[in-house]
Amino acid sequence: MIKILPAQAADLPEIDLLLDAGFGPARRGRTAYKLRAGVAPDPALSFVAREGAALVGSVQCWPLQLRSASGAVFPLTLVGPVVAAADRQGQGIGTALMQASLAAIDALGRGPALLIGDAEYYGRFGFSAAATAGWQVPGPVERARLLVRGEAVGLPASGWLEPSAGARAAA
Repeated sequence: MIKILPAQAADLPEIDLLLDAGFGPARRGRTAYKLRAGVAPDPALSFVAREGAALVGSVQCWPLQLRSASGAVFPLTLVGPVVAAADRQGQGIGTALMQASLAAIDALGRGPALLIGDAEYYGRFGFSAAATAGWQVPGPVERARLLVRGEAVGLPASGWLEPSAGARAAA
């Protein structure tokens, strides 16, 4: 039986191996990694899927901010990466991890949530690219894959996404 559990610091080496297997070691050069550079994942929002002792999935969340041209800062939560072991894909592990993470984000008031991913998959969780067209990121991104969930009301139509300054200082 698969259990969804809060991610622990001790899980990080296993999570890293699972991410390498799922996305390859070149994953570290992607734009999403630049958004979380120098910041630790938020343990209150990050989860693992375990079957017995085996790690079969993971989702991590990161404090992020959108800085407007005027310098105003709007906190966001970057969701991902979400990964399931190759032999466990299609079994609902990613869905269960997303549901746990989004429930925690909502319960703790850490939204809106942002991710870089396929709108066809993440749309069922309420993610859309409708509000992100003017947001800049520290690297290349397909605009249709920059997705936000939650109330975009009050967020600027343009700005710069960056790691959360407060979290960076604490990391």
